[in-house]
Amino acid sequence: MAEITLYDVNKFLDNFKVKASIFGIKFRNDRGKNIDTLFRLGISAKIRERIVLSLEDVDYCDGPILDTLNKGADMWVFGKDYSGCELYIKISLGEEGEKTICISFHEAERPLNYPFKPK
Repeated sequence: MAEITLYDVNKFLDNFKVKASIFGIKFRNDRGKNIDTLFRLGISAKIRERIVLSLEDVDYCDGPILDTLNKGADMWVFGKDYSGCELYIKISLGEEGEKTICISFHEAERPLNYPFKPK
C-alpha cells in the first residue's frame, strides 16, 4: 500500500463530513467500551457527533483499514483529546446511499501515533 498523505486524509475527511451532513452518522452503541466512555466522560450524543465532525488531518492515526468483518468501506482511525482523555475514533464512509459509521469512540487503550501532528 502506498504511503498515506495529508491530501489522502483530507480527501477522506471531506467526503466523510459531506456524506454525514446528508445521511448522518450511525454510532455503534452496541459496544460496551463506547458507551462506558460516554458515561465516564459525560459526553452527550450531540457532543460525540461534534467531536467526530471536528476531526482534522492532524488527528489521523491509521488507515485506510480494510473492513474484513462487514466487507464495508475502509475504516480510518483518528485520535482526539477530550478533557485530558485521549479518544480512539474509528470511522467509515459506510455503504453508498447510507449513513457514515462511527465504529469506535472510546478511550484509547494505548498511546496513539499521529504522523501529521507537529512535534
